[in-house]
Amino acid sequence: MADTDPGAELDQRFSSPDATASPWPVAREILERAEVYWLTTVRPDGRPHVTPLIAVWVDGALYFSTGPDERKAKNLAQNSRCVITTGSNTLSGGLDVVVEGDAVNVSDENRLQPIADAYATKYGADTWHFTVRDGAFHHEGGGGRALVFEVAPKKGFGFGKGGQFSQTRWRFE
Repeated sequence: MADTDPGAELDQRFSSPDATASPWPVAREILERAEVYWLTTVRPDGRPHVTPLIAVWVDGALYFSTGPDERKAKNLAQNSRCVITTGSNTLSGGLDVVVEGDAVNVSDENRLQPIADAYATKYGADTWHFTVRDGAFHHEGGGGRALVFEVAPKKGFGFGKGGQFSQTRWRFE
C-alpha cells in the first residue's frame, strides 16, 4: 500500500531554483491530519464533479463515505477513477497534496469497523460515530446508510508554497 515511501521526483519546470522535492512521509502526515478534503469524480457525461468531504487515512489509503444516492456515489459506480486533494488555501506556505486513484467500495465489516473507529477518533465520537452493519456505515444521528470507499494512491503530487515553490510527484504503481 501507500505507506511505503514511493520516492519523490521534483519537477524543476514548476519549482523555485533551489527547491527540493517534498518527501512522501511529509505528504502522508498532511493526509492523516487534514480535516477537509476535496473529491473530484467524473459524471456519466464526462463533466467533473467536485465536493468537500471528511476522510481518514488508514493502512496506506484514504477512506470516505457517502450516501448511495449522492452524486459522488453515482459517479463512482460508472467510473471509479477519482482525485482527492487537501492542503491550505494560502500562497504563504504549506504543502497542497493531490492523490489520484480508484475508489473501491469496502463492504467487509471486519475492515469497516477500524475505519469507523478512525472517524470517531479523528472527528469526535459525539458527531461522527458510525455503526457498521449490512456492509456499510450507519450514522447514529440519522442520515441513513453510507457506502465507504477506499482510495489507495496510484500517483500523488505535492505543491510546496511559501519562500520556495515546488512541485513533487510520487508514483505508487
